[in-house]
Amino acid sequence: MHKQETRRLDTMDEQEATRFLTGLASDLSPEGEYAIRHEDYVMEMPQSGERIRGRENMRAFQEAFPDRSGLPSIRIRRVLVRDGLWVVESVTDYGGERIFYGAAVLELKDGKIWRDTRYFAEPFAAPEWRAQWVEKMEEG
Repeated sequence: MHKQETRRLDTMDEQEATRFLTGLASDLSPEGEYAIRHEDYVMEMPQSGERIRGRENMRAFQEAFPDRSGLPSIRIRRVLVRDGLWVVESVTDYGGERIFYGAAVLELKDGKIWRDTRYFAEPFAAPEWRAQWVEKMEEG
């Protein structure tokens, strides 16, 4: 088990949490992630109406990914850390044109992730009518 995986998540600041999650995103290991989940772990994806209860079920879900060689690359954009709460912005690339922007709300309990709510959105072209009030964001 990695040193980071045994550390209580609720002791990390934003920089540490960002480095930690970036490391997890580069590995996407069901075993590694299992270690940081609370025994009462729940993950929800409201946009699809799905909920996974229990870290065992989450590990099995990850292990059953249809094509392990086709796992996405995930880039952590920003992490906000507050008392017992992490908010994570990310970009997930499944290859080609399949890119999703994500936000996750991670609630911590006993130093581990207890509740994990994930939101995903596909990029879209901004409507012309609002161009006078906005500026184009740079990618990255």
